[in-house]
Amino acid sequence: MSNTKKPPSATNTERLSHRFLLPEAPEDITYTISRIISFLERPGKGAFFIPKKPVANRNTERMVNNMAKAKKLPSGTYRCQVFDYTDLSGKRRYKSFTAETKKEAEYKAAEFMVNKKDKGKVSSKTFGQALENYISIREPVLSPRSIINYRRIQSNDLSILSSIKISDITQELIQHVINEDIKIHAPKTVRDNHGLIAAVLKEERPGFALNTVLPQSQPPKIYVPTDDEIKQLLFLAEGTVLELPILLAAFGPMRRGEICALHSDWINGNVVHVARNMVITPDHKWIIKQPKSYAGDRFIDYPEFVAEKWRGISGMITTLCPDNLSLRFARFLKKSGIHHFRFHDLRHYSASIQHALGIPDAYIMQRGGWGNDGVLKNVYRHTMTGKIEEMNRVANSYFDNLYNTKCNTKK
Repeated sequence: MSNTKKPPSATNTERLSHRFLLPEAPEDITYTISRIISFLERPGKGAFFIPKKPVANRNTERMVNNMAKAKKLPSGTYRCQVFDYTDLSGKRRYKSFTAETKKEAEYKAAEFMVNKKDKGKVSSKTFGQALENYISIREPVLSPRSIINYRRIQSNDLSILSSIKISDITQELIQHVINEDIKIHAPKTVRDNHGLIAAVLKEERPGFALNTVLPQSQPPKIYVPTDDEIKQLLFLAEGTVLELPILLAAFGPMRRGEICALHSDWINGNVVHVARNMVITPDHKWIIKQPKSYAGDRFIDYPEFVAEKWRGISGMITTLCPDNLSLRFARFLKKSGIHHFRFHDLRHYSASIQHALGIPDAYIMQRGGWGNDGVLKNVYRHTMTGKIEEMNRVANSYFDNLYNTKCNTKK
C-alpha cells in the first residue's frame, strides 16, 4: 500500500481561486487557460490541484483570491460579478456572467479577468486621429458621397471627441455626446453618427462594447406622385431639357446621377445599359464612375414613346449635372404650379405603378437597381395609405354581399 499522502479535499471554487494564480506575463496566458480547461474537464468529485506558476505581483494573487463567488438566482441559474471599470463619476462598474452551473459562471468570470489585461491595451491615439485613419484607409474603395458624408461628420458632429484619447472614452461620455446630438439632428443622423463612433472604437479598442441608448428610428418621408401629376408634368415639360430626364426617371426608373452620366453608346434600340453614375468628389468636382452598387449595373427596356425622345442624340443624353437637374426640376414645378416633390420621387412613382400592375418585386428591384426591398416596402406603405378609403369600400362591399347572400339563402 502506498504511503502517499492524499491532498486535502477542497471545493471547486477554492481549488480555482486559492490554488490557481493568474500569470503576470503575457506569454503565460496560454498556460493559464489550458490549466483552467483541464481543471473543469476533470471527471469526478475528487480534489484536483492546479500547479502554481510564479507570480511576480502579489496584487494579482489577491485579485484571484478575492474574486466574487457565483450566487444562485431565483431562476435557478448562477451569476458571478467581477469589477470592470470606474466611470467618470467614480462609480464602480461590474461585469456579470450567468450560467446554468456555479462552476461555469465562475469559469467565465475567471476567463474574463485573464483576458482583461490584453483587452485593456487600447490605442494611444486620440479619437480624432483614429477617425482620420479610419476614413483614409477606406477612401480608395468607398463612394465619393460616402467619404464626403464621413468628412462632414468628422468636422462637425464629432469634433467634440477629436482631442480625447481612445483610452479615456467611456460609455457615459458617448451617451452624453449622443444626448447633445439629439437636440440638433434628426434620429437618422444621430444613429449614423453613433455608427461611425462605434466603428472607430471597434478597430482601436476591440474590448470596449457600446450599449448607447439611441433615438427611435423614424420611417423615411416618401412622396409618390399621382398619375395626374405625372401627366401634367410631361405635358408642360415637352420640348424642354427636362423632358427626357423626367421620362427616364419616371418610366425606368433611373437615378439622377445615372441619367447625367448616360451616353448614347450605352443605348441599343429601346434598351438602356445603366453602367455609369455621375458623383461629386470631396473637392466638389463631378466625375463619372461605375454604379453605386452591383445591383445598379442593369439593363432597362423602355417603352417606345420614351425611346423616340433619344433617337438622333449622339453623345451625352443631357448636359446637366445632378445638382443642376434637381434645381431646375424644383423651379419648374414651382413655375408650373405643381405640388413640390423631389426629382428622385419619380423613381417611387415608377415602382408604385409596377407594383399596382402586379409585377413581382424581384423584377421591380432589378429594373430600378435596388439591392434590397426596404425602399419598395416604404413606397408601397405610402401608396396604400393614400388608398385606405378606396380599399375599405371594396372590403365592405364584399362583406355586405356575403352577408346578404347568406341571409337570403334558404336552407
